[in-house]
Amino acid sequence: MKLCYLDCFSGISGDMLLGALADAGLPAAVLESELRKLELPGWNLTTEHVRRGELTATKLSFNVTRDEAQRTWGVIRELIRNSRLSNTVKTRAEVIFDRLAEVEGRIHGRPKDAVHFHELGGVDSILDIVGACVAIEALGIEQIISSPLNVGSGMVKTAHGTFPVPAPATTALLQGVPIYSTCLLYTSDAADE
Repeated sequence: MKLCYLDCFSGISGDMLLGALADAGLPAAVLESELRKLELPGWNLTTEHVRRGELTATKLSFNVTRDEAQRTWGVIRELIRNSRLSNTVKTRAEVIFDRLAEVEGRIHGRPKDAVHFHELGGVDSILDIVGACVAIEALGIEQIISSPLNVGSGMVKTAHGTFPVPAPATTALLQGVPIYSTCLLYTSDAADE
């Protein structure tokens, strides 16, 4: 069994996950080729090797040149279903977006098919989510295990206003998942030790 372990000491984002999977062997060309099957215009993929402190990693970024901003779950579902992606990737992506729509619908008091994904409906977010499904299939990953998730703290501005971190939808999605929050401050003296 091929296992993927995610050490989420600083949280995780779509870009971070895809970069980690690239470092685990996912060729960026395969990812881009598969994501083009979505027929979602207005983006390109860039990769670069970056250094964060003493760690190096691959950073994958979707540079979006045009976006329709808001999409409903129904629009995203049709985009996925009408794509030339494998059935496995389509199914995984649909399950993820369906769960997101369910939570967002419950929070905003709407049926899940009527939920407008603001940030999550953007090209970058669609590519992150579907890209993760592509990577899982391409790498033959059968199981994913994660460390407890660092959810951060503070406030975030969204299309619905300013919310605490983690936002309500994130909190709902993480019920039953081991999480923690730390706020570490580093000074130049601490960095020298």
